Amino acid sequence: MGNAFQDQLLNAGLVDKNQVNQAKNAKHKKMKHQRSNNQVVVDDAKQLAAKSIQEKAERDRELNRLRDEKAQQKAIIAQIKQLIHVNKVSKGNGDDLAYNFEDNKNIKRVYVTQDIHDNIAHGKLAIVKFDGQYEVVPAPVADKIKQRDEKYIILRNEPSQQAEDTDDFYSDYEIPDDLMW
Repeated sequence: MGNAFQDQLLNAGLVDKNQVNQAKNAKHKKMKHQRSNNQVVVDDAKQLAAKSIQEKAERDRELNRLRDEKAQQKAIIAQIKQLIHVNKVSKGNGDDLAYNFEDNKNIKRVYVTQDIHDNIAHGKLAIVKFDGQYEVVPAPVADKIKQRDEKYIILRNEPSQQAEDTDDFYSDYEIPDDLMW
């Protein structure tokens, strides 16, 4: 291909026969010298191309990582939405008790039945917020939501020991050790 280009330059009259021969000899000497010294020809264009390919691969990896993080965050939000939707507890009708709680330094209220009010206070139920709506969910579901993203949990009281003690009616009575059946 180099000969064809040299022939075109020669035919156009831009170079003469001596210049073509000098260029061929110089190229031949350079190649012979490189072979005898085992030197590798450093091609700047190849290095730049390899560098640009490597930089593009790094950018692509970073973009893929960001896209995967977005997809993972979207999946977590979908899981939280499903957990809330499937496990929400019916709060009752409009003439129930108001349960007051704090959300982002504002006092909010949810109207619930007396039983739900007591269960929230004793830590058996929790209040979560999704899409601006407050829902009541069981405490284990709130724990699952907290594992995925804590910002959706608005109120999660710690389970009360007093609630468990009131369930045992005979806890105040001592059982004798010598009781035989």
